[in-house]
Order: sequence, then structure tokens, then C-alpha cells
Amino acid sequence: MGEPLKLEQEQQEMTKHRGMLIAGLIIAMLFGALEGTIVGTAMPRIVGELGGLGYMTWLTTAYMLTSTAVVPIAGKLADLLGRRVVYVTGLIIFMASSALCGTTDSMTQLIVYRGIQGIGGGIMMPMAMIIIGDLFTGKQRAKWQGVFGALYGLASVIGPQIGGWIVDGLNWRWVFYINLPVGIIAVIFIAMGLGKHKTQGPVKFDVAGMFTMIVGVVSLLLGLSFGGSEYPWLSWQIISLFVLAVIAITAFIIIESRTEEAILPVRLFKNRTFTVLNGIGFLMSIGMFGAIIFVPLFMQGVVGVSASASGTIMTPMMVTMIIASIIGGQIVYKIGPKVQISIGMIVMAAGFLLLTTMSIDTTKLTATLIMLVIGLGMGLVMPILTLVLQESFPKSELGVVTSSSQFFRSIGGTFGMTILGAIMNHKSTNQLTDTLVPVLQKLPEQAKELTAKFTEMIHTNPQGLYSYLFSPEAMKQMPAEFLKTIAPILKNSLVSSLHSVYLFALLFIVLGAVLTVAVPTIKLTERKKAGPADKAEPAAE
Repeated sequence: MGEPLKLEQEQQEMTKHRGMLIAGLIIAMLFGALEGTIVGTAMPRIVGELGGLGYMTWLTTAYMLTSTAVVPIAGKLADLLGRRVVYVTGLIIFMASSALCGTTDSMTQLIVYRGIQGIGGGIMMPMAMIIIGDLFTGKQRAKWQGVFGALYGLASVIGPQIGGWIVDGLNWRWVFYINLPVGIIAVIFIAMGLGKHKTQGPVKFDVAGMFTMIVGVVSLLLGLSFGGSEYPWLSWQIISLFVLAVIAITAFIIIESRTEEAILPVRLFKNRTFTVLNGIGFLMSIGMFGAIIFVPLFMQGVVGVSASASGTIMTPMMVTMIIASIIGGQIVYKIGPKVQISIGMIVMAAGFLLLTTMSIDTTKLTATLIMLVIGLGMGLVMPILTLVLQESFPKSELGVVTSSSQFFRSIGGTFGMTILGAIMNHKSTNQLTDTLVPVLQKLPEQAKELTAKFTEMIHTNPQGLYSYLFSPEAMKQMPAEFLKTIAPILKNSLVSSLHSVYLFALLFIVLGAVLTVAVPTIKLTERKKAGPADKAEPAAE
């Protein structure tokens, strides 16, 4: 009885300092949103300066990989050690690693620092939703999750614009430094607003589960990333990685079914609501990164807009996501979660279908309208997935259930970046081999040195050729013959490669929409906080 009593006392203290705590959560959401959107906008310029376009996706994959592994651990620790110590630790790690990212002078170094940053981000990710679940319930929870989702979206709206201004006016390094002042304010408010909590007795930590999960996920991602580029798909290196992934994930499942304090309890999957909603979140996250990461790449590399202009393309997606999140939090009690999630996924699928129609002649207005559609679908779905899961389980499991939901979305994003990045790399290799090599062979003798360099890159790092399109300085130094003949080929190849990315992203969104058929017909209530004796299943018709 001691531990539930401690948690209840912590919750009462949070309620007493609710105003300060909400302010801290708002600032922390701004903190996280700025990081994601600013870095996404600045990524082409980072690649242009540091090189290594073939590893560009690892700037996001490294972050997502470490954050994915930490999310379920953070949720479990929040239940054991209390919300404050876990949340503040995550914020401090995030700030320190942001400072390191700003000092890097190589792509490899930046990828490592982004991985450390992901540890802090993985701790922060589930905490806001867990605390909202602590403070509010029933219809209040739906309202506040919509509001907080809208606030996150609002921060995301200004993020790309700020990122573009920083990249164009200062230096891309400042997209990391800007996290520091915001983070300090968030730490102060959250540390003061969250209650103290001390666990009684030793903390049982699922080390074996964490280790096997990390080994399994990393092996799988490495196999997907290096397959077809660094090594052939049927090479012993790639096959070994996939075999190791299968063994580690199988061991993880066995361990989680037997350990006392599992970071991802297998028994949760017996709950239909848990399994289906997390499946939708997983598939949606895979597809979402096709828009969030690759659209700025398209606008800067193909259309030729500046970093700040490409940031404004993403703004409508966030604006409509804000509006849909607020409205969705209200109407879900009238139309039901199943109907709303279905509508949202169909709208997202329509948006991704429109992405496949973009070409060299695509205007900013057209891209803006497409982003508007995608944002509308995202706003209708994302907050509702967490809301329904929190309403479907007792309060004693709030931390692990919420973090598990974040885990599947995070791992979906990680898989999405890796899979879509691998698809782009493979398509680029084929396209440049077929279209660029014949042109290079016809260039005059004066361009012999450039021809040799490009020919070598086609065979070793064909994606690296796109970096010329992202760097205005590099384009100005190119001969007129290059701008006349080779640049259009690179743009067409990039368009074709991105079309493949969007088509596969659409496939995952469609699969998620189909899965909504299996969502139970759930009646959300305005009940008080769930107690330990509450049933795990929601009321269903």
C-alpha cells in the first residue's frame, strides 16, 4: 500500500501547483517542437556544409533510435521514481547534447551527439502525456490533450520559420543553441511544479529487456539502412544483421513475458484496444516522416527555395493540425474514436497521394495546400490515440501504457526514416546510373576532372551528388555547362526518388486506415480518475 500512497501524494502536490506545472509543460513542448522542426528545416544546409548526404537520414535515425529505446524505460521509471526526477533529468541531457551538436565539425560527430540528444528526448516524450493523465480525466483529459497538442503544433509552426531565419541569417549551429534558454526555463518551472516522490525498497530494473530490445532494433535498422547500398541484400553482413534482429527481438518477447517489472509487458497485447491503436500509431508514424523530413528536401533541392521559404511550406500542416486537434478533442465524444480515427487516416492518405503528383514545376502554393490536407488528418488522429488508451486502463498502469503508446509511434518513426531513406538511396542509385552516366561521357575535355569525380560518386555515393542542389554557394561555383545539362538531371532523379518515398509512405498510411476497421466501438465517459480496481477494458457497445 505504501507505493500507491506515495504516488497519490505526489499527484496531490501536482494538483496544488497545477498552474506552474502547466506553464512548464507548455514551455517543454515548445522546447521539443523547436528541436524537431528547426533541425528538419536546416538539414539540407547541414549536409551542404558537412557533406555525407548518404548518412543524412541517420541524423534523424540516431535520435529516433536512442529515444525509442528510452521511452518505455522512462515511463516505467516515472512510476517507480516519480515524475520530477525523470523529467528534469531528460531536460538536462537534452540541453547538454544540444550544446554539443552546435560544436560539431563532422557528420559522424553530429550523428553521435544526436544520439545522445535522443536519450533526453526519449525521456521527455512520454512525460507530458503522463502528467496530463495525472492531472485530468474523462472529458477534461480530452480537452487538455487537444489543447496541449495544439500548443505543440503552434510551436511547430514557428519552428520551421525560425529555423529558416537562423540558417539564412546566422548559421545552422544556432538551431541547436536556441534550445538552451528555453530548456533552462522549462527545468525551473517543472522542477517547482512537480511533487517529490521517493520509492520504498530497491528499484527493479529490466536490464535484460532493455538490452535485447536495443540489440534487436539496432540490428534491424542497420540491415535496412546498409542493405542495397553498402552491401548487397543477400550478403552475409546484411543477413547476419537480420538474423541477430530476429534472435534479439524473440529473446525480448520471452523476457518481457516473465520479468516482474517489464518495460513493455506482453500481457498488454491481450487488450484489443491497446494492440490495434498502437498498430495504427506505428503505421501512421512510418508514413508521416515521408512528409515531415522529405518535403523540405524536395522544396530546397528541386524547387530551389531558401531554407526559410521551405519552412513556410510546413506551416499549414501544423496550423491545420492545431485546429483539428482542438476540434477533435471536442467532437470525439459525439462521433466516437473509431469514426474520428478512420476519417483522419483517410484524409492523411489523400494528402500523401497528392504528394506523389509533385514535380519540378510544383509551386509553393500547391505544396502548401497538400501540407494543409496532411495536417488535418494528423490532428484528428494523434491526440485521440493517447486519450483512448489512457481511458482504457487503470491509473496504476498510466505510465507504462502512455509510454508504450509513445514507444510504438517512436519506433514507427525510426523504421520510417530508415525504410524510406533506404528506398530513396536505392532509387537514386538506379536513376543516376541510367541518366547521368551517358551525359557525363559526352562532356567536353575541359570537364574531364569534373566528369571523373561525378562518375566515381555515382558508384560510391550517388546520393552525395544531390548536395550540390542544397548549397547555393556550390551551385554558383559550377560551370555553366553543369547548370545547363547536369543540374536538371540531378533534379529529375531527386524527384523520381522522392516519388518512390511518397508512394511507400502512402502504402503505410493506407494500411493504418484499413486497421481502423478493427478498432472497438468505444464509449468514452466523463468518469473520475481510474483506481487500481478499475477494469482494463473500456466501455464498448
